[in-house]
Amino acid sequence: MKSIVLLYDEREVAVVEAEILPALRENLKLKLPFNNDLTVQLGNEDFVVTFLGDDQLRELIPLAIKENWMVGLLPHPRMAQAKAGLGVEGRLSATLEDMLEAEEARPIDVLLANGRPVFNTLVIGESLSLMSGAVKDGFWARSVSKLSAFFRLFRRLESSLFTLEFPEKSPINTACLGMVVVQHGQSSRLSRMVLEDAFINDGRMHLIALAPRSVTGLIWFGFYSIFRSSSRRLPPFAAHIKTDKIHIKSDDAINFTCDGVLMSAREIDLEVVSQAIRLIPGRYLKMEAKPVKQDVFKVEVLPRGESRDALVNRPLPFIHHASKEEFKELFSTLRLNAQASGSYLVLMILSTCIATLGLFGNSSPVIIGAMILAPLMSPIISMSMGVLRQDRQLMWDSSAAIGLGLILAYLCAVFITWLTPLSIPNDEILARVRPNLLDLGVAVASGVAGAYAHAKEEVAKTLAGVAIAVALVPPLAVSGIGLGWADWGIFSGALLLLMTNLAGILLAAAFTFLLLGFSPFRLATKGLVYSLLVVVLISLPLFFGFIDMVREKDVISKLNGHRIEEAVLRDIRVRQVKPLRLAVKIVSDYSLSSEQIQEVKKEIEALVGEEVELEVTFGLKVL
Repeated sequence: MKSIVLLYDEREVAVVEAEILPALRENLKLKLPFNNDLTVQLGNEDFVVTFLGDDQLRELIPLAIKENWMVGLLPHPRMAQAKAGLGVEGRLSATLEDMLEAEEARPIDVLLANGRPVFNTLVIGESLSLMSGAVKDGFWARSVSKLSAFFRLFRRLESSLFTLEFPEKSPINTACLGMVVVQHGQSSRLSRMVLEDAFINDGRMHLIALAPRSVTGLIWFGFYSIFRSSSRRLPPFAAHIKTDKIHIKSDDAINFTCDGVLMSAREIDLEVVSQAIRLIPGRYLKMEAKPVKQDVFKVEVLPRGESRDALVNRPLPFIHHASKEEFKELFSTLRLNAQASGSYLVLMILSTCIATLGLFGNSSPVIIGAMILAPLMSPIISMSMGVLRQDRQLMWDSSAAIGLGLILAYLCAVFITWLTPLSIPNDEILARVRPNLLDLGVAVASGVAGAYAHAKEEVAKTLAGVAIAVALVPPLAVSGIGLGWADWGIFSGALLLLMTNLAGILLAAAFTFLLLGFSPFRLATKGLVYSLLVVVLISLPLFFGFIDMVREKDVISKLNGHRIEEAVLRDIRVRQVKPLRLAVKIVSDYSLSSEQIQEVKKEIEALVGEEVELEVTFGLKVL
C-alpha cells in the first residue's frame, strides 16, 4: 500500500472530491491545497501526487528538486504543457490507475531557462509552425494545420543576430529566424520528425536553429512538409545542437515563449539538470534504460561572416545570394572550363569525328559515345555565368572556346564528308534537320541540369547524362555534313538545331544560377533580356517546325491502315510537308493499274485535304 500526499488546485475541489479521493482511498495519507506557503514533511515511503496546472507545477518543481520528492502527475485542465512534455495520459481514471500500480519512481532531467522549468518547448523568435506546431489528430485536422502554417511562411520575416556560447566550445555568432529548444518534446512536430534519440533522462537538450537564406527555400520546405506525411530529416536550413548547457545572447532583447508564455530577456541561460527529480513516468513518456550522453553540433548551415551580415535586420530575400566564399570554388571551375585548352580542342575533334562516322553509319550507340566525349557543354555553362554577372572576361574566354571548337568541328566534319563516298541522308541525319519546340524544351531542361550540376558538387557526376540529353555535337556534325554536300536544307536545319541547343542552354543555365543566388537580379537583367530575345527569335522557326510535326502525325494517323477497296495503306512516311510528299506502301491481293493508283491518290487527297505527291511501294498478299 502506497503512502500518498495529494497536492491539489483549490479551484478544482469538486473534481478532487468526486473522482480522485475515492480512487486513492486507503492509500491517501494527506491532502493539501497548493499555495506558496506550502511546507510538507515527508517520509521515505511517501510520494506526492499533484493535481495542478502548469503555473502551479512550475512553482512546485524547484521545491520537489530541493526536497528530493517522489512525484506523480494527474492530468489537470490547465496543465497542457506538462501533460504533453511529460507524457501524461489525458484520462484522469487511467492516470490514477497507473499511479497506484507503479512500483517505483524514476529519476528524470529538468530543463531550466533562466532558472524556470521548461516542460515542453521553448521558442525563440520565429519557429515556423510547420516544424514546431502541435501534431493534430486526424487527416483533415493535420492537412488544415499544415496548409495554414504554409501560408504563414509568406509573412515578412527577418533574421536576428545571436551568439551561442557553450562551456567547452568556441561561441557561434550567427543570424537566424529563430530557435526551438526541446528536451524530448514528444508533442511537437519537430521532435516527431527528427529527434528519435531524445529522451528525458539522457542529460541533454536539443536546440534547432532555423536559418533559411531565402523565401524560396522556405516555400520549398513548406511544400515538402505538406506532401510528406513523415520525415526523419531536418530541413536543409536547420542546425541541430544537442548538449547540456547553452548561453544565448543578442544585442537586442530576445523575445521568446516558454511553454506558450511570452517572455523577454537580454540573455537566456539554458541548462539541463540531470536526474533532478524522481517521477512516476507518464504512460506516453519515453525513457531510455541506458541513455547515451553524447553531444551533437551540426551547425554547418548556420550563416557566418559575410553571409550572416547580409541577413541581419532586413527582410528575408526572395532568392538567396551566395557569398564570395560560397561561389569562389565554382567561379574557379567555370573560368578554367572557359579556356580553349589543348585537351578541350582534342576532345572536340575526336567527338566530332566519332559523331560524323556514326551518322554515316546510321549507328545510335556510336553517336551517343560522341555525346559523352564532347566537351562543348562546359564553356557554354561558363558563358551563361558570364552573361548573368556581366563578366566580360568570362564571356570573351567562353565565346572564344566555343567559337574555336565549332570551327575545328566543322572542318573535321566537312573533311570526313569529302572522304566518304556516301551522299544519301539516312534516318540519323534526317532526324536532326527539322528541329521544333520540343528540341528547345530539351535544351532548356539540359541547361538547368548543367548549371545545377556545376553548382552542386554532389551531383556533378550527372554531367554525362546532361551531355547525352542535349546532344550538341551530332547536330554540329550533321550541319558539317550538309556543308560538305553543299545541301542547304540539311546544313540550315541542323544549324538551327545547334543554335537552339546553344541558346536554350545559355538562357536556362543563367536563370538557374540566378535562382541559386549567384548574381543579384539588377546585375543579371541585361544578360537575361538579351538571351531571352535570342531564344524568342529562334523559337519562331521552331514553332513552324512543331506545327509541321503535328501535321505529319495527323496525316500518318489518318492514312495508316486505311482501306481503299481491296487495298490497305501501310508504312506511311512524310517525305516533305510543303508540298506534301508521302511514301506509301499499298498492300492488296492483286496488282493495281495506273487508273486504280490514281483513284487511291484522289482518296488520299480527300482524306488529308490537300494535293499530295506519292511514292508508292506495292505489297502483294499471297494466300
